[in-house]
Amino acid sequence: MDLTAQQPTLVSTLVREMRLRGYSNRTIKAYRSCVRAFVRYIAPRHPRQVGQEQIREFLLEMMERGCKNSTINQFINALRYLYVELYHQPLLLGEIPRPNKEKKLPVVLSQEEVRRIFDATSNLKHRFMLMVTYSGGLRVGEVVKLRPEDLDSDRGLIHIHGGKGKKDRYTVLSPVIVAQLRDYWRLYRPRAWLFEGQQAGKPYSIRSAERVFEVAAERAGIRKEVSIHVLRHSFATHLLESGTDLRYIQELLGHASSKTTEIYTHVSQRKLGAIRSPIDEMVGSSVAPPSKRP
Repeated sequence: MDLTAQQPTLVSTLVREMRLRGYSNRTIKAYRSCVRAFVRYIAPRHPRQVGQEQIREFLLEMMERGCKNSTINQFINALRYLYVELYHQPLLLGEIPRPNKEKKLPVVLSQEEVRRIFDATSNLKHRFMLMVTYSGGLRVGEVVKLRPEDLDSDRGLIHIHGGKGKKDRYTVLSPVIVAQLRDYWRLYRPRAWLFEGQQAGKPYSIRSAERVFEVAAERAGIRKEVSIHVLRHSFATHLLESGTDLRYIQELLGHASSKTTEIYTHVSQRKLGAIRSPIDEMVGSSVAPPSKRP
C-alpha cells in the first residue's frame, strides 16, 4: 500500500471533519501537522494498521527529537481525534500516558517597558494595534479579527467574537484608545476589519502582527524572551497589581477556569515586591565588605 499517495486524502478527510465540527483554523492546522508527521513515521503502513505500541514509539521518538511536553500532548490530542472520532477506536489510545505540563510562569513587562515598545513603533497602524492588544488583554488572533463596530466607545467595551473555545466576551475599551482611534480612523478609514492587511478586504495576518511586535521590542531594547502574547500577560498582571479583583480579570481574559488566571498572582510585583529579603535587615549592621587581596 502506497501511503504517500493516500496521505493527501487522509489529511483532507481529517480537515473536512474538523471543519464540520466547528474546530478553529489554528486547531485544524495544528492537528493536520501532527497527523502528517505521524503518517510519515509509520509509512508505508496505514494508521489503521498500527497499534498502541507503534503510537508509543512515535511519541517517544518525538520526545527524543526535543519536542516539549506541550507539543507531545498536542500529538496525543491529534491522534485521539484521528482514532476515536474518525476511526471509532476508543481503546487504542486509552492507556497512552500524557507527559506532565511544564509549569512555566508567564514573562511580564513593566509598564515602562510596554510604553517603550509603543514609543519604538513609528507606524500609526502598528502602534495602535499593539496598544489595542495591551489595553484589552487580547490574543493576537482576536485583535486581527476585530471589526470597527466591535469597539463600543459609548459603553467603553470591546466585543470579542469567537475567541478561544468559540466564546464571545467583552473587555475594556480605554478612553486612551478611543482618542487614538480618531486619528487612526482619519488616516486609514477601515471598513471590513479594524486592521486590514495589504490586500483590500482582508484582515491583518497573525504572523504580520507578531512581526510588528518583534521589531518594536527589539527597537525598544527589550532583552526578555517575549512574543506579542506578553502584552496580554502584562495587561492581566498590571490589573492585578492595581487592585482589580481576580474574578473580573478572569472575565476580561475569557478564561474558563479561575485557576488559569491565578497564575498571575505568582508574577505580580504587588505580591512579591512587598516581601523583604532577610538581607535587608543586615544593611548597615555587621556585614563587613569583602577584603581586597594584593
